[in-house]
Amino acid sequence: MRRRAAEYRRPVRRKFSHWIWALLGLFSIAGLVLFVLHHNQHEDRVENTALERNARIERVAHRELNFTEEILSPTSFSRQLAQQMILAKAYVIIAKEHNNLHLAWELSSKIRTCQLLLSKAAMRGEPITLEEAEPIIKSLSFLIFKAQSAHYDIATTLMTMKSHIQALEERANAATVQSTVFGQLAAEALPKSLHCVNVKLTADWLIKRVLQELADDKRNSPRLTDNNLYHFCIFSDNVLATSVVINSTVSNADHPKQLVFHIVTNGVNYGAIQAWFLNNDFKGSTIEVRNIEEFSWLNASYAPIVKQLLDPDSRAYYFGGDQDLKIEPKLRNPKYLSLLNHLRFYIPEIYPQLEKVVFLDDDVVVQKDLTPLFSLDLHGNVNGAVETCLEAFHRYYKYLNFSNSIISSKFDPQTCGWAFGMNVFDLIAWRKENVTARYHQWQEQNADGTLWKLGTLPAGLLTFYGLTEPLDRRWHVLGLGYDINIDNRLIESAAVIHFNGNMKPWLKLAIGRYKPLWERYINQSHPYLQDCVTS
Repeated sequence: MRRRAAEYRRPVRRKFSHWIWALLGLFSIAGLVLFVLHHNQHEDRVENTALERNARIERVAHRELNFTEEILSPTSFSRQLAQQMILAKAYVIIAKEHNNLHLAWELSSKIRTCQLLLSKAAMRGEPITLEEAEPIIKSLSFLIFKAQSAHYDIATTLMTMKSHIQALEERANAATVQSTVFGQLAAEALPKSLHCVNVKLTADWLIKRVLQELADDKRNSPRLTDNNLYHFCIFSDNVLATSVVINSTVSNADHPKQLVFHIVTNGVNYGAIQAWFLNNDFKGSTIEVRNIEEFSWLNASYAPIVKQLLDPDSRAYYFGGDQDLKIEPKLRNPKYLSLLNHLRFYIPEIYPQLEKVVFLDDDVVVQKDLTPLFSLDLHGNVNGAVETCLEAFHRYYKYLNFSNSIISSKFDPQTCGWAFGMNVFDLIAWRKENVTARYHQWQEQNADGTLWKLGTLPAGLLTFYGLTEPLDRRWHVLGLGYDINIDNRLIESAAVIHFNGNMKPWLKLAIGRYKPLWERYINQSHPYLQDCVTS
């Protein structure tokens, strides 16, 4: 019976052994190193491989090292050390559980040495060489082999490895959340150089009385209400971004003197934006700058969004310091409760005498003449926009809560979405359909945030439902603020390119491939820009 039981256990033990070796193989190439150490007949091949690696290192030494790519490269010593370190950490835990403190101490010491070498390589920007890696690899391989030879219980080893994997996953998730938070902060922050320009321009506005007098004179220009001209709306607090939008539009227009730009900003940036556009000519186009604080009608009794902004719970959610990191940081971006961001729903009230306008976000660049947009037939619709459902996730279900019966009973979740940022608005049809009232109704129904979570697009999808005319995709190409793989041919053919996303072109984290498309419309010789950049 004893012999039969032993024969029965042997294949089971062998089966478990295969599983553990397969698992360990995922974390380390320690087995390969041990094989090399215990079989001298392969030394020549190892030396040749080392020479090849050294040659590769010499070839790339003159370039700045991307350490992320280095540690993921299957041929790098950095990856080999990192994998061995993961396996060694697991055996540290197992050794401590079995009271083998000396082995645990030896492993921990080598892990620290390995971490120090990886840190030095990252700091100096150069790959780890064979001479640096070889002694650590040999000593770690010996200690791992020593731990494996201790014949620790297989079930214990499996559980330890599993818990270690879970701990690593938790750390990775925490790092991802932290990275998202930092990215959001970077996207919302104004670079020091742009803040410097704002300060200089605001000083000009306050000191130079002639600028204020000139602004008063232009306020009464008949061109601002002439429907034979081409009218564009931009709502922004970013002077340089707004300047790029206008400069790129007039630079690509066949008749720039027929263009009229209507800018609305907040009280803080009003003086700076006025000073900039009064002191610079944009090919004879007409530019109007207004302060949102002038709109006394935009109050809590009329606009639900104002009521939400004043609500203590909403302010605590968007502006409070004690925030739950489990909630996506984008959902807490205060810009989504910005009145400037929601002014697009009040264009007929702001400009009661206009009949058609093109709305532009401040993170776009215009590359073609946009005046043909004004002659497009919208077939009685209010909003002309480019649809974004070429990718499946840009449909209504992406933006709206279809578990709520108010949404599910009225809309198809597969309905194609469209983009804000470059829109043609027929204001005659807008007033006829009373679109702003529809917007108010949806905002009131979403007072508790159960229909959608953020932004103006979900509200726009509901408000302009059945009132949107699809435009040719080439009128508006999106994604330059997050997608590094947009086809160059698509960008070149686009009338408007949109830097939607966190990687705005005026930030250091902008995608380098697209940044020149925006920078070409900045007057780099302007004295304020030169002073602020150099200082």
